[in-house]
Parts: sequence; structure tokens; C-alpha cells
Amino acid sequence: MKVYIRSAASISAQKSFKQAGFLEEVIEYTGTRLPVIEPDFKQYIDPKLIRRMSHVIKRGVAAASECLKEAGVDMPGAIITGTAFGCMEDTITFLTRIVEGNEEMLPPTAFIQSTHNTVAAQIALMLKCHAYNNTFVHKGVSFEHALLDAIMLLNEQEADNILVGGTEEMVDTSFKVLTRLGLYKRWPLSNLNLLQTVSAGTIGGEGAAFFLLSDKSDPNNLAELRALKVLFNPPNIVHSISTLLQENDLTAADIDLVVTGKNGDTRNDAVYKKVTTAIFPKQPIANYKHLCGEYPVANSFGLWLAANILKKGEVPEVVLERAASNLRPKRILLYNHYQNKYHSLMLLDAV
Repeated sequence: MKVYIRSAASISAQKSFKQAGFLEEVIEYTGTRLPVIEPDFKQYIDPKLIRRMSHVIKRGVAAASECLKEAGVDMPGAIITGTAFGCMEDTITFLTRIVEGNEEMLPPTAFIQSTHNTVAAQIALMLKCHAYNNTFVHKGVSFEHALLDAIMLLNEQEADNILVGGTEEMVDTSFKVLTRLGLYKRWPLSNLNLLQTVSAGTIGGEGAAFFLLSDKSDPNNLAELRALKVLFNPPNIVHSISTLLQENDLTAADIDLVVTGKNGDTRNDAVYKKVTTAIFPKQPIANYKHLCGEYPVANSFGLWLAANILKKGEVPEVVLERAASNLRPKRILLYNHYQNKYHSLMLLDAV
């Protein structure tokens, strides 16, 4: 059964939310962490509720609402999200109050909203949706497992118009910890120069992206999600990609554009260089993490980018690493890995 992306909405460090243009005005930042450009949440959430919501909840609700609006769907058949760290802001608030209050007289709100499934639950409450609701917390492939769950529901005809999203937020505490662990660079730089900077570490990011999946063909669909594969510590990623192509009766020459998760970390990018050299020595290459930053579900932004490239028939110059004349991709391979442990491959076709 075919799976289609009906609509997509992304809140990121770029003007990706409700923009008529497609990354025409790229925002440059200098630092080690990219902030999110937040929309006017009052358009999507009751103002009385906004003050009680952390940033990740507000972004998730707004992105989900806009995704449904773009598809012209009032009620999804299921809501599935993926997140690695969950609601970090509320978690830190609750733990801080435990210490400051000597474990007594703790306000319950921060605890209630600190669970990983809060975003999916809040969307369901606002929509009054009593359908299937699930959240995956699988580190660097949390979003991909949410997609897999949606695909299985569609194949089993258990639901249609499935809302799938990836949400993540960065707070000062988690950023400091991850920087000490070597994930992020310790000196400021321009995000637009990130991929040309040869050094360890990358830049931090956060965001929310939602997609409406359906098995119904429609000319307004953004793209077809032809295949999805998730891998953990694959012994030979080159072989895994070749196998995926063979399983779909394709060769490397059938891929019009390869979108990778390069993030400026030499250890991270060496994997992509190995793949593109071995399998795609001549194909156009695009990257996206210099626009959104690195975080466990950053591939949700990559999927938003790939789906819009196929729908609009154009590739923003800011993402191109290796270009080609008259580039209008009809088939894209989206390859991402997180810390070279969690790998995912997506094949997308134009509709």
C-alpha cells in the first residue's frame, strides 16, 4: 500500500512556518545554538492555556494545527509523536522545585506536563480526538519510529489521515550537559559556515514538525513516502543503502537527490562522505542541519525539506552541496544518523 504525505508544517530556526516562499530568506546565526522562530501561538491556542504550556508543547500544538489546516482535515485518525528528551523545560522546573522546596509542597503542573507524551496528549485534548494516540521515545530515531507506526496503521487499514510529528526543545541545562559530552562546539561560528568548518562538535537545535499521512492518492499531496528503514549500529551502512535500493527495484542512478544529515562534526560527516563516495559519486547532494541545528528528531525538518522540494520542484540553493543543471528532483533519498548509532533511510517520490 502506498503512503502519501498530505501536508507538513515545521517550526524551526528558519522561516519555515506558514511561509509562501521556500527558504528564500535564510536566517544566519552566530553561536553554538540555534533559537526557534516562534509563531503567534494565540492563533492556535487559548491565551489562558498558553501561560501554562512550555515551549515544546506550544510548538507541537501549533505545528500540528497548521498541518491539519493545510490538509483541510478537522480530525486526524491517529496522533503519533516522537521525542528523545520530552518536555525538558518542565522536567528541569520540577526537579529544581524538589530541591528548593526540600521535597515538600510541590506544585503538580510541572510534573504533569514533564512526561514525554504531553505534546501528543495536549493535541488530542484540544481537538477532542479519542483515536489512537502514541509517543515514541527511541533516542535518535524516535521520529522515524513514529512514522513506522503510522505506516503500519495505514497498511492494516486501522486509520487514515494520521498526524505524525517530531518535537524537541533545548534548555540551558541540557545544552550545557551535551556540550560537556562533546556533542556541540565550544566556540561560536556562523551556522551558514558550519559545514565548511572542519572540527569536532556541531551546533545545537530544536524544533517541531508535523505531517499528515494518508493512503489516498491526491494531486495536492506533497510526496509519496516509498520506503523507510531504521537501523541501529549497522555493520556496513553502504551495504544497507544498496539493499534498500535493490528492495525497491532501484539503482543509485535512479536517485535524483541525496539529502544527508551532515552537521559539521568531522566524526559525524565522515559517515556521509563514505556513503556518497561509494554509492552516489555524481548525484546532487543537499544538507539541512546548518539551518535547523542538531537534535535527536532533526530528521523531521529534513523530511519537511525533502517533501517540499518534491512538491515545488526546486531545491533551495542554501542546502545544496553538490548541484546539477536544471535540477528538478522526482526521487529523493533522505539519509540521517544520530551519533553514528541510530541510522534512518527514507525514499520519497514526487506525486
